[in-house]
Amino acid sequence: MKKQSARSSSSQILPANQNTRALEPPENAETLRPDPHDLLGDAPIDLKVLKSLVDKSILSVKDFDRKTVVELCRFAALLEVMEIAPYHLLDGKILITAFFEASTRTRTSFESATLRLDGKIISIPDAAITGVKKGESLGDIGEMFNAYGDLVIMRHTETDALDRIRQNLRIPLINAGNGSGEHPTQALADWYALLKWKPELAAKKRKKRNGGLHLGIMGTPGNMRAVKSFLLMSLLFEENFRRITVVSEMADPLGPELREEIEGAGIEFQECSNIQEVISDLDVVYMNSIAFLGDSYRTLDSQNKIEKKSPLKKNAIIMHPLARLGELDTDLDNTRHNLYFAQAHGAVFVRQALLTAVFDRFDRLPEGIPLK
Repeated sequence: MKKQSARSSSSQILPANQNTRALEPPENAETLRPDPHDLLGDAPIDLKVLKSLVDKSILSVKDFDRKTVVELCRFAALLEVMEIAPYHLLDGKILITAFFEASTRTRTSFESATLRLDGKIISIPDAAITGVKKGESLGDIGEMFNAYGDLVIMRHTETDALDRIRQNLRIPLINAGNGSGEHPTQALADWYALLKWKPELAAKKRKKRNGGLHLGIMGTPGNMRAVKSFLLMSLLFEENFRRITVVSEMADPLGPELREEIEGAGIEFQECSNIQEVISDLDVVYMNSIAFLGDSYRTLDSQNKIEKKSPLKKNAIIMHPLARLGELDTDLDNTRHNLYFAQAHGAVFVRQALLTAVFDRFDRLPEGIPLK
């Protein structure tokens, strides 16, 4: 019997997600919108790998291994192509989105992911409306959260905030950004976009880095949490990169821990202060303009701006967790270099996948979907 393609088989088994029409680019636009069917492929999703996340807190990229990232992203691709709302995967669950630092995309994408799965949200969009304003400790707030919800998604300006709230917290905690620490679910959204763009990155087959990708990272991974988490997750796929270049005006953009991680991966690594020195050789450009340093935000130097006239490779892609400032010109939005909109759109599906795994709601999925 002839083997069906993932596209044809999934279209026969699954109710199509009509919401994906909103992800299509405008007429005549060249903006990249990778097809999730390409990542989903023919093989069933490994449920055993995903079940390793049941009841787990997600604080760092180091809470994932390569297989887990791949299967989560493939599960996200499944959720993107099917209409999941009728199955009420998070029915009966209450999630607390506790954002002690400003957020647009992360908070709303988590809340969208939850509501689309029929979960409920207690939203704290501002630290000023919490007991912290009166001097209450995070430890005490964590004790209260145990009674009010089933999972906490927290962003905070202070790097040690996770440790403080976990003193009394007994329900799962997802780190949505802790000071200059990490932002692991942003890295998941980044890699979901990358794996849809090049599904072959998921297969651990390459033995030599000749012909691999040159990854350029604009920013300071040592104190930019989204950049740090993206770099750490990229090291799980290290054989796909022939070189990593970090573009930063800082004297030591990595710090000892990240430098040790890169050296351990054995990838050729270099640093420079001006993107124009390397831009014509980059295959993937990951940029972020904003770093939280102490009590203020720092942005990239203006010399590192990328625009349509920049000498990018024909097939180079640009990634950005957003929000952007002047470093990423809007004239790139309607080009084949733009993967950053796909990053933002895909975040809902990869967060749906993660929440479904943490709550172990796989038994609510319809029969016939490709799970093993």
